[in-house]
Amino acid sequence: MGASCSNCSCTNKETETKTEIEILESQGVFHKEALGAEAPSELIQKAKKYATQIIKIQSLWRGHRDRKIVSHLLKMLRTNSKYFTLEEARETLSSKVTKSTIREERPAYRFKTGAVYTGQWVGGFRDGHGAQIWPDGARYEGQWKDNKANGYGKFWHIDGDIYEGEWKDDKANGKGVYKQTSGAMYDGEWKDDVQEGYGKEHWADGSHYEGYYKSGKKHGFGSYVWKDGSKYVGQWIDNKINGAGVYTWYDGRRYEGEWLNGCMNGRGIYTWKDGRKYEGEYKNDKKHGKGVYSWADGRKYDGEWRDGKQDGIGIIEDCNENKKKGEWKSGRRVKWIED
Repeated sequence: MGASCSNCSCTNKETETKTEIEILESQGVFHKEALGAEAPSELIQKAKKYATQIIKIQSLWRGHRDRKIVSHLLKMLRTNSKYFTLEEARETLSSKVTKSTIREERPAYRFKTGAVYTGQWVGGFRDGHGAQIWPDGARYEGQWKDNKANGYGKFWHIDGDIYEGEWKDDKANGKGVYKQTSGAMYDGEWKDDVQEGYGKEHWADGSHYEGYYKSGKKHGFGSYVWKDGSKYVGQWIDNKINGAGVYTWYDGRRYEGEWLNGCMNGRGIYTWKDGRKYEGEYKNDKKHGKGVYSWADGRKYDGEWRDGKQDGIGIIEDCNENKKKGEWKSGRRVKWIED
């Protein structure tokens, strides 16, 4: 069912971890003296371990996104074109009972298409409660008006998927529930066979989304929770994370800030469970612009960044509030600058 972030957002964890490795490897003696008990090599190995886990998680998300976005929506659209046809409506309207205005039960009627309708009629119109079965086994049972599925009804797809809810002119319109045999489910609002308005999606692996849709895509405010407990709460545009939002990872890391097409972009705050924090500007998932990277013991780098690396003028401060100004290029210090 409709779901997605872009490829860009699916890699932000990896680039964030790589940045951490670069910071640890590039600070030099000034940084090493302030590290305390845990050596840089140990921290680097931990960061690399996180990177491996992150890539696995996000590859699962990419596959999940690609599979879920198309399956049920295509089936709903095919429902209208394949099963509810004008040929069947024209066939009964040309019958001799067209002029009748009384709703009545009649024997089962077999269309030239092979579909069989059993239920109520008004003249040549299927009208009232009725059930229709198609030759391939697909079935609709519910309310009809003016020869179309109108009102409340249930449709069984040939593969076992089921839609139950409100209909208008042979299409899912209003509130309805779509259940897939895989265990996935959408419960919410529909317009012309696609998700539109507020709804909830659940998948068999435990992941779920709750929020708004437009034209079958996530659009507006919504929250997505992955099976590992990672969570995003915020704005979506055209099925991508866009605008202001908060992404929380299963290991305690958290980003709160601006997004563009699934990427951290603009101002934001990225925090780690151990107390580290970056507050500043991002571009395409990377630190870019001005920002402050700080540790729980008070150490920090306050300066310029480019493509996820320190680049430009910055100030290093140790846990005793001693400060040194320097210039960095591509993550490596070029020189110290004396005031």
